[in-house]
Amino acid sequence: MAGGITDTGELYSPYVGLVYMFNLIVGTGALTMPKAFATAGWLVSLVLLMFLGFMSYMTTTFVVEAMAAANAQLRWKRMEKRKDDEDEDSSSGVSDSDVLLQDGYERAETRPILSVQRRGSPNIFEITERVEMGQMASMFFNKVGVNLFYFCIIIYLYGDLAIYAAAVPVSLMQVTCSATGNHSCSVGDGTKYNDTDKCWGPIRRIDAYRLYLAAFTLLLGPFTFFNVQKTKYLQIMTSLMRWIAFILMIILALIRISRGQAEGHPSMAQLSGIRNLFGVCVYSFMCQHSLPSLVTPISKKKHVNKLVLLDYILILAFYSLLSFTAIYCFRNDTLMDMYTLNFTNCEIINVAFLRYFLGLFPVFTISTNFPIIAVTLRNNWKTLFHREGGTYPWVVDRIVFPVITLIPPVLVAFCTHDLESLVGITGAYAGNGIQYLIPAFLAYCSRKDTQLVFGSGTVNKHLSPFRHTFWIVFVLIWGFSCFMFVTANIVLSESKL
Repeated sequence: MAGGITDTGELYSPYVGLVYMFNLIVGTGALTMPKAFATAGWLVSLVLLMFLGFMSYMTTTFVVEAMAAANAQLRWKRMEKRKDDEDEDSSSGVSDSDVLLQDGYERAETRPILSVQRRGSPNIFEITERVEMGQMASMFFNKVGVNLFYFCIIIYLYGDLAIYAAAVPVSLMQVTCSATGNHSCSVGDGTKYNDTDKCWGPIRRIDAYRLYLAAFTLLLGPFTFFNVQKTKYLQIMTSLMRWIAFILMIILALIRISRGQAEGHPSMAQLSGIRNLFGVCVYSFMCQHSLPSLVTPISKKKHVNKLVLLDYILILAFYSLLSFTAIYCFRNDTLMDMYTLNFTNCEIINVAFLRYFLGLFPVFTISTNFPIIAVTLRNNWKTLFHREGGTYPWVVDRIVFPVITLIPPVLVAFCTHDLESLVGITGAYAGNGIQYLIPAFLAYCSRKDTQLVFGSGTVNKHLSPFRHTFWIVFVLIWGFSCFMFVTANIVLSESKL
């Protein structure tokens, strides 16, 4: 995430890349989508989900285009450096004809070198080096733009960590606490619990939540002070658990619907729920910040935009299936912020192992991601304040940066465990910037730089299908409009309280 070019890694086929992207996008956000669907109405939710999926696909193609332009720029700089080195080696004993040739070369440098373009155009835009979004921002944005990029990505990662820090204790609290002391059998049955209700003996539910939050912080927080790498086997395990959980929830909901046990009667539209739905949908389609890690190792990238489109269609169908089965299976007032908790009721599942597996599913998967996101955020802080040639004192590097990474999201999670609002606000603000504004600016600036360096006749082989400037302007207007709409909605909602 922090600026810099990293190793590409082992190559894989386009279809493996498609699976990886699917697994990346379908994550925690999907678990909060059924509740958001229920509060906004099924018709409004479906229309907004399809539109935001289309917008996310468009900006994904913008990022891929910018990656190709960045690779071309890096190749061009290496070619220029080799030329300079060759000129230095041959600088002694220069003849008059050499001077004339050198003058011609210098004049040629003031205009695009079309011959080089024509010979290299098929390959110069090939995406072979992994250029992260921070590196692309440094290449194509000015200093203000780079700082705004890091501000946006840092706020998003803080929101991510706050969601993770709240989701795990909430799941543990709901599974282990009940008014009757009968473990999790009464969770998800429509019974409304207050934070002040008893959990075990004198311990209230909010106390149990904060105890779990403290344990979560003490167990996983120290990883922020070290380097953490996601292993291949950990990724396989979490992906397998995710798919088992999602498929199990869909099947169980379909079984209840087919048996006539469905309780849901969702409305078509409720405008009051659009704000949270928007944030949840943006968060649930988020992948732009990780595209360099996903796309670069793909062995054949000729049809990468078509594969990405197929991925988005599959994800859209999956989200629709998950959400529609949920809102027709359960009443609106019984849907939990974390959808897995609806399946911890004994009347839904009479197999204790499956109840605990679904109830604790977010605990296992989120716990493995928390240290990785924390280290990513810490590294972005380091990159934001880094100066060329400078180094940080040991205390700043090993203590200050990890502390400012860990403390804020834990404090937010301590103050609130309203996951729907956390996801909604994170997606509506920082997610809006990462998913819409930054890709649009990257596409615009990379196109300008490409024309300046290579000439107006050069065509990026990975140019977005939405190549007309209209689409960039449309995305920017949409992104800024969303900022204003969400802010106005929050202000109006607060004023009514």
